Amino acid sequence: MSITATELKQNLGKYLLLSANEDIYITKNGKVVAKLTNPNQNRVNTAKSLFGILPEDANLEDEKAERLNAK
Repeated sequence: MSITATELKQNLGKYLLLSANEDIYITKNGKVVAKLTNPNQNRVNTAKSLFGILPEDANLEDEKAERLNAK
């Protein structure tokens, strides 16, 4: 979502709530000057992207032993 700096000033509370779910780009004179975002969102997205990467039968101890034997 993109809003003007004036709109942000007039409705700060509204945009603080919205920023929990989506990035808010603030513009001034038609150019993006800032981004209002949830600081935890990047961590959540990163964690979600990792699900499904490891096989279900993966065993941490076996993987560690395999790495040590490869050296």
